[in-house]
Amino acid sequence: MSYQVKYKLWIEADHKTFLGSGRIRLLKAVEELGSLNKAAKHLNISYKKAWDLIKSVNDTAHQPITITATGGSGGGGMKLTPYGKKMIAQYEELSTASKEFMQQQNFDH
Repeated sequence: MSYQVKYKLWIEADHKTFLGSGRIRLLKAVEELGSLNKAAKHLNISYKKAWDLIKSVNDTAHQPITITATGGSGGGGMKLTPYGKKMIAQYEELSTASKEFMQQQNFDH
């Protein structure tokens, strides 16, 4: 039998979750689909849960992660700010480095 070291990565600010894998998936879906509603449906979560997660991220961030456009003939939408894209990139770099480090660890039994 071999052992593997597992972990879960998230970033906190003032003891509140700022970014984690679920929030990153949601932000990337928003960017890809241009809508929080579409992103929530794509990820099979409720719109309210998606909205609460986005609000939490934006409230915790130093500057807005997402921006919204109000409805109209083309409808509303949501997209990431340049700061939001930067935060995703930094999280993914940290996640990749952490995964590589953890894969190198041996747990002897």
